[in-house]
Amino acid sequence: MKLKQQDSQIAKLIDLETDRQKTSLQMIASENHCSPAVREALGSYLTDKYAEGYPGKRYYGGNQFIDKVESLCIERAKKLFNVEHVNVQPHSGSPANAAVYVATCQPGDAIMGLALPMGGHLTHGTKVSFGGKFFNSVQYGVDEKSHLLNYEEIEKLVKEHKPKLIWVGATAYPRFFDWKRLGEIADSVGAYLAADIAHIAGLVAGGVHPSPVPFVHIVTTTTHKTLRGPRGGMIMVTKKGLQKDAELPKKIDKAVFPGLQGGPHENAIAAIAVCLKEASSAPFKTYAKQIVRNAKALAEELKKYDFNLVSGGTDNHLMVIDLRNKNITGAEAQDLLEGSGISTNKNSIPYDPAGPFKPSGLRIGTAAITTRGMKEKEIKQIASWINEVISSPKSAKKISGEIKKFCKKFPLPI
Repeated sequence: MKLKQQDSQIAKLIDLETDRQKTSLQMIASENHCSPAVREALGSYLTDKYAEGYPGKRYYGGNQFIDKVESLCIERAKKLFNVEHVNVQPHSGSPANAAVYVATCQPGDAIMGLALPMGGHLTHGTKVSFGGKFFNSVQYGVDEKSHLLNYEEIEKLVKEHKPKLIWVGATAYPRFFDWKRLGEIADSVGAYLAADIAHIAGLVAGGVHPSPVPFVHIVTTTTHKTLRGPRGGMIMVTKKGLQKDAELPKKIDKAVFPGLQGGPHENAIAAIAVCLKEASSAPFKTYAKQIVRNAKALAEELKKYDFNLVSGGTDNHLMVIDLRNKNITGAEAQDLLEGSGISTNKNSIPYDPAGPFKPSGLRIGTAAITTRGMKEKEIKQIASWINEVISSPKSAKKISGEIKKFCKKFPLPI
């Protein structure tokens, strides 16, 4: 009510976006719906507090309760992911990854990561990002036929270039990672191995995706996506990381502050603490299992409609559709589906013959619709809608009405 009185324009836009989310299906793999408790913490008075430094070592007064909030968040993360040290101050995933570079590398050092067109992330060494600008970036890919990581090729590249830091993680890779094999490869040249689990953190916490923790030195993650928290980031140091470098926690903390950031967003840290508590519960484990069941069900249904999936399916929460046999680009499919009430995103496929602005693929995820309570029965209906819209674009308006009616049965978390 106060927002409407103070700024009716912003209030109206928030209402419109809320209504859009309520009446459509959010199937962008990096999106989710957080709980009312998370939103309450995020919008609390903690947003007003400045807290440069770390618990017990602040540069401002009045942080006696803030210290307890941040310490509680840290302890919950350590317990949930079974790690030795956690920094919860990164504002998002990219700053978290930037801090890992600062902590472990010098400009010009060789680093490695999965190439962006193969499903990797910008920060893992792409030339247009800081990882590619300030470091000698060597990119690895996936097999051209199977679309799976080629561990033999990764090992060959690692032994040839001897990187200081190796990234493992993705934004559009639908399969498990062989963390043990990757750990052995990194160890063979003494490299730091960093697992970026931004997309799969909730699946790791829920026990439905193998954890990298026993095999890597550093773990980074965002705190939304499958973890279902606010926008934020974390950096974790494992037992193996401490064994490699006892000073690694200090290096990470100094890289975040004062290396890259000033005051942390303690309201977001409080909200992260809430989502970590939620992720430690039995219902969350059930939720994580359902995410994967829904994704696998959607993959199988889409294949029945002759959609080609990168790698042939999925092990996690997302899939990438190769649309070339449908004679439509990813950008065109994204717009058509958006018009029908299904939000997705255009995405490159491995070895994509098209450019990044009109790629051949479409990325779809199941985390947000699972939060709303949708299961395999609903997945069949959603797959049918996706097929109908792409096969017969004129049906989008009709389906939009059907989806609005459908969504009323599955309200957002309130």
